[in-house]
Amino acid sequence: MPAPQPDAVPSGAVIRFAKFNIGDVVRHRIYPFRGIIFDVDPVFANTEEWWQAIPEEVRPSKDQPFYHLLAENQDTEYVAYVSEQNLVPDRSGEALRHARIAEMFERDDEGAYRLRSDAAN
Repeated sequence: MPAPQPDAVPSGAVIRFAKFNIGDVVRHRIYPFRGIIFDVDPVFANTEEWWQAIPEEVRPSKDQPFYHLLAENQDTEYVAYVSEQNLVPDRSGEALRHARIAEMFERDDEGAYRLRSDAAN
């Protein structure tokens, strides 16, 4: 992720770099799902209503990267929006099954997911 331009950073803001990258496979640290990152917001960029719906005792701070995942659990596939503090690397090596992965990613010989050249914005 490129560093923000000095004039694009609000005065007094702390610049944090994302821990994970597009194509990384991650797991939620509390809930039983995993997924592949397809986009990153440097800070919270969802609705206030969405954020308030999270129980206060587990509500993450907004001043951290948030990740868009093609997520899956044992029963279903979906898109998730997750704070950095709630993600850990998934080192299982197991392939993901989410139906939209093939639209955006290719899996290399080592099992890593790479963004398809025709999928980049």
